[in-house]
This record gives sequence, C-alpha cells and structure tokens, in this order.
Amino acid sequence: MHPVSPSLGETENMAQKPNSVVHVEIHSNAPEKTKEFLKDVFDWKFQDMPEMNYSMFEAPSAPGGGLQKAENLPAGIVNYILSEDIDGTLKKIQSSGGAVVMPKAEIPGMGWFAVFQDPTGITLALYEASPQPRAARAQSRGRATKSARKSARKSARKSAAKGRKRGRRSR
Repeated sequence: MHPVSPSLGETENMAQKPNSVVHVEIHSNAPEKTKEFLKDVFDWKFQDMPEMNYSMFEAPSAPGGGLQKAENLPAGIVNYILSEDIDGTLKKIQSSGGAVVMPKAEIPGMGWFAVFQDPTGITLALYEASPQPRAARAQSRGRATKSARKSARKSARKSAAKGRKRGRRSR
C-alpha cells in the first residue's frame, strides 16, 4: 500500500493535511493488463510489491496510488482520506449514517487503513500513518544541534573576549 507519497517507495506524510485525499487505489479484474494500459497511455511508473500482491504507481502529480486485483472490493477506484485517528473517524462515520465495510487493519511498516461507505453507498477509505522513526531521530538531532549551537556560542564569546583583550593591549 502506498497511501501518502506520490514518490515511489516513500511513505512519509508529505505535508498533506488531514481529511485530504492522499491515495488512489485501483481495483482491477486484470491488474497486469490495467498496469500496461496505464503505462502506455499515461506513462505512469509502477513499482511491484509482490509480497502484498500490489503495485504502487506514480502519476505526474499527487496523489499517487496503488493497483491490485479486485478481490475484497469490486473493480473500481477507492480514494483514501488521511485521518489522524481512524477509530474516532469511524465512529463519526457511523454516527453520521455511514457504514464500516472493512474495520481498521494494519499495513505493516506504514500505518492503518479502513474502508467505509457513505450513506449513499459510495465506498471510500481512511489512512492513518504510523509514527515515523525519523521524527524521533530529528528530535534528538534537534537536541544535539541545540547543544552544539550553545557550545559554539560559548566558544565565540570566549574568542571575542580574547580579541577585545588583545585590542586593549595594542592601544
């Protein structure tokens, strides 16, 4: 599954806002034929994920998406909407007259998804990204950088003080 990023192989939440369409999933009765058609006509780039029986695609602009055999859902397209809290969103969907078609399920290493229908029967899906380890690394880098900046400022003050002392002596 490739619900967030239009660049193949990336799963970051590229500054997309919650409640936005972030992924387009094509369910086909003949995925290989559909893939060849989309490559030939639109020059879309595909990356196969055989372990998931899935192919991610990149179109010229976001959102990107995926292609899979129509098994659990009929042939067609399902748009994925970014959610910060799938459980809360599913409750809101149900209280507003929608129905859960597939409950929240994990996409290993990426996040979670759920499929629902609005009160008129239109099928859509939710996607919630899992926390990215890089964010934690960036925070620790931020702390390290803050410490380095503090140390650099201290060194700069010492150097400036030495320069002022030298300037006084030469007068």
